[in-house]
Amino acid sequence: MANLGKKLINQGLRKSRVRAKISGTSIRPRLTVSISNKHVSAQLIDDAKQVTLVSSTSVGAKYTGTMTEQAALVGADIAKKAKKAKIASVVFDRNGRQYAKRLSALADAARQEGLEF
Repeated sequence: MANLGKKLINQGLRKSRVRAKISGTSIRPRLTVSISNKHVSAQLIDDAKQVTLVSSTSVGAKYTGTMTEQAALVGADIAKKAKKAKIASVVFDRNGRQYAKRLSALADAARQEGLEF
């Protein structure tokens, strides 16, 4: 159990380090990604006004397949919703996670739908 505590503390430190450098605006909001063992969610956040502009999640959706495939579907969905909200460019917040596998799949799918970051 002690190792789990260390991992969570280290992830929190990485998250703080990333968040200290990036911030979202109304023109270029922050795309933050949250990945759990079962679900993937993404939000576009305007940090100046402290509001969520667009969100997408696999919770309650009929997404099937592996978690990587679900992440790609959420990435494509968030990009479509961002286009509808007239948002073309975002700042990517990886939330302290390593940019690989599921996170990379979500980002690539969002880029293919026309979102720039």
